[in-house]
Amino acid sequence: MKKHIAIAIDGPAAAGKSTIAKLVAKKLGFTYIDTGAMYRAFTWAVLEKGLNPQNAEESCSIIDSTTIRLTNNNDVFVNDVDVTKKIREPFVSGNVSYIASYKPIRLALVEQQRAMAKYQSVVMDGRDIGTYVLPNAQLKVFQVASVETRALRRYKENAEKGIDTSLTSIAEELAKRDYIDSHRDFAPLRQASDAILLDTNEMTIEEVVEAVLKLVHEKVGL
Repeated sequence: MKKHIAIAIDGPAAAGKSTIAKLVAKKLGFTYIDTGAMYRAFTWAVLEKGLNPQNAEESCSIIDSTTIRLTNNNDVFVNDVDVTKKIREPFVSGNVSYIASYKPIRLALVEQQRAMAKYQSVVMDGRDIGTYVLPNAQLKVFQVASVETRALRRYKENAEKGIDTSLTSIAEELAKRDYIDSHRDFAPLRQASDAILLDTNEMTIEEVVEAVLKLVHEKVGL
């Protein structure tokens, strides 16, 4: 039986996890699973229903009626509605950490994430992949960068997508998300004891990808 490999990439918001995970998965021929997009999709669903994302009871009330699907083309659907671009809008970004802090929602989505990794080799990124979702992953990377560096990256990314946001507001949002993510009661953002810290402040995307691939070779033997 073929052994399936799991690579977990965790870190704070806008650390470039999704970009790196996607490229690494492509290089290795693995499936990329964007868990952050799943939480963003659920946040969009809460807002679309007119519910308060800062109210746990209201937000959790739509768990059973909300189906999230990721495609091989990295498109995201909520109940068959394509929300790929919508989940990157500022009103979603500003509320996703609240949604991700609610245990019932996390448990529902974690179940889906673990199922995705059961029968295929995956690269999965998020906040708690190495500590909670895939604690037995063969390689765990904790990818970090300063708030200033992350804010600038997100600002440029939004500009390329035609999303109008200020650098200051992005930095403030990221600092808020860091606090919420690291202080939530259930599965908070933290580096797993066996994760390798990767500081990307002075690194290009290509350099980070190569660093992760080198770790894959060293730790997994691929």
